Amino acid sequence: MNLEDPLKKHFRLLPPQEKALKKMGVEKIQDLLYYFPSRYSNTTESRAVKNINKGDDVTLFGKLRDLKIGKTFKGKVSKSSAIFYDDTSEIQVTWFNQPYIVKMIGENNLVKLSGKVSGYKDRLTMNNPKTEQVSYLPVATGESLFGKDAVSTIYPVYPESRGITSNWIYHAIQKVFKSGLLDNINDPIPEHILKTYSLPTLKTSLIWVHSPQKENDALSARKRFAFEEIFFLQLKRQLYRKTRNKKQSFKIQTAQHLVKKFTDRFAFELTASQKQSIGDILEDFKSGKPMARLLEGDVGSGKTAVAATTVYSVTMTPPDKTKNFGRLQTAYMVPTEILAKQQFENFISFFEHMNINIGLITGSGCYKFPSKIDPKKATKISRPQLLKWVANGEIPILVGTHALIQKSVNFKNLAYVIIDEQHRFGTMQRQMLARKDDFIPHLLSMTATPIPRTLALTIYGDLDLSLLNEMPAGRKPIITQIVTPHKRQETYELIREELNKGRQAYIICPRIDEPDPTKEMAIMAKSVKAEAKRIEDVVFPEFTVDIMHSKMKPQEKEDAMKRFEKGETKILVSTSVVEVGVNVPNATMIIIEGAERFGLAQLHQLRGRVIRSNHQAYAFVFSDTESQKSIDRLKALQTAKNGFELAEFDLQFRGTGDLYGKKQWGVSDLGMEAIRNIKMVEAARNEAHNLVEEDPTLKKYPAIKESLVNKKEVHLE
Repeated sequence: MNLEDPLKKHFRLLPPQEKALKKMGVEKIQDLLYYFPSRYSNTTESRAVKNINKGDDVTLFGKLRDLKIGKTFKGKVSKSSAIFYDDTSEIQVTWFNQPYIVKMIGENNLVKLSGKVSGYKDRLTMNNPKTEQVSYLPVATGESLFGKDAVSTIYPVYPESRGITSNWIYHAIQKVFKSGLLDNINDPIPEHILKTYSLPTLKTSLIWVHSPQKENDALSARKRFAFEEIFFLQLKRQLYRKTRNKKQSFKIQTAQHLVKKFTDRFAFELTASQKQSIGDILEDFKSGKPMARLLEGDVGSGKTAVAATTVYSVTMTPPDKTKNFGRLQTAYMVPTEILAKQQFENFISFFEHMNINIGLITGSGCYKFPSKIDPKKATKISRPQLLKWVANGEIPILVGTHALIQKSVNFKNLAYVIIDEQHRFGTMQRQMLARKDDFIPHLLSMTATPIPRTLALTIYGDLDLSLLNEMPAGRKPIITQIVTPHKRQETYELIREELNKGRQAYIICPRIDEPDPTKEMAIMAKSVKAEAKRIEDVVFPEFTVDIMHSKMKPQEKEDAMKRFEKGETKILVSTSVVEVGVNVPNATMIIIEGAERFGLAQLHQLRGRVIRSNHQAYAFVFSDTESQKSIDRLKALQTAKNGFELAEFDLQFRGTGDLYGKKQWGVSDLGMEAIRNIKMVEAARNEAHNLVEEDPTLKKYPAIKESLVNKKEVHLE
């Protein structure tokens, strides 16, 4: 048996089982070993048969006798049956469509049954209980069961899928253990690191995580695997950074008085953190080494102004005639067309006083500023024409969506790449914007998503960090109100007062259409379409209402946003599609329906849409729950000073479940739990950094090198 062997080589799999395992990401022996239990149950929770009653959910330990295989009375369904017994009494057990149970267990072997007790003709029965052969018994009270000493132990419970039970996974892993595979397994973490942090070896950890004798065994194993995941994430980032730093980039230097002249045109005074971030980036530009920096700033903190100032420096750097570079170019990539068009317009406002061409490329069309007909406006142009101008360097600033990284887009002198809302793009996507020669463009990633420090250290280990931790002068703190059902009407009146003053409002709903009551009884959340009609007909009939959601065509969304931006629409009912980047300064109110369905970080992102002016902003967090726990959680929106504090709150007090975008980051749930531990993250980061500095080719660490190629993400629900 080998780690890379497919499961079907060693296990007889039925087609439904093979399909289920593939869906679970378990196709090789290694995948199976890294499919960890979601929890552990303790055998001390078991019951004696004489103490159970009809309707009880129970766990029983005992033996089986009188095993039979047959059919139901109509002969269409297979049926296995047996008598389950312990020293106290017995119970009839039946399994439907599970003929393998009888063959698998056998007479008088120790088993554990879990399920609901039912009754039939004055006899207690259990139908289709989860059945597992065991080698242990729970501690008995009074006489020991079956005349032998029993032990107290815990057993693993694995995430299941249709066709694959926790019991199947347990026995499959035990079969791997019995094969002796673990005797020759290589531990990728060096021995000196294991000793430094008192971590068990890989062999020990695999045994402890799947067959712990005591709770501390499982905890130690999970700690080791959490460290391993963060360690390898850090290694990948550090190796990428090391490789990147060997390359050259463009040496960009702009006179300080020219930069100040550019920023003096802004309609606002730069904050201290904006000035610091601009200074850090311009300093990186001077080195001639490729910059790799993350600009993290709360919603409304002025990241675009920082980006525009640094783009100005790149664009105005004199061409290096000896290398025939021509004018240097910037690519600015964003996740949505709405945001791309908005940032295109922002850059026009920043650069319209200068003779600079700015391009826009999205899936639905291309634009160029300035237009030959009207130098104060942009014009729609053909895609081939835009690509030609980008390729010959005539367009130094190109804003776009994923369309920027298509093979047909070729830059002449790409010197600077800016990625907005970094968490929505993977490392490979940002690497696709790199040049094909030895020159690598400078990279600035930006995000307004609140990210705890430990997560930033882990996910962006190859990036330097700049933080915008203050708001522009004059911005009033947003007033956030948690609105329970009985306060809904008085809140509508407050909103009406603001609308009558000329302000505008967003209403966010969790879904687009009303649910089909025959199919989705459990998810009766408010929908955009139904809520828009109710708002227009019943709540605010005197104001214009429009809708926006992800299923609309790009042109329809653009038209809806234009009407809202112009003030033609007073209330925009939308899904969370407005969450990123939408900027309408006159919209000062946001209602979030079904707020308990959103993570705190996402709620913070949504309310950031109304912190765009010096008018007082309001966020009305509507909750339909009566749960005090849910209400208390939402109240964190009122007490946290900023998004970063909010993210730390979620991380420390609620765990990682609500951290927005975690699937995008490629970290398992076990890894995300590890990120709560700043000491572990820093330890893994330091060890990875030291190892790469000592041996960048990993010649001394072949096991690590092999693992980096074959490493699988930990599977844990």
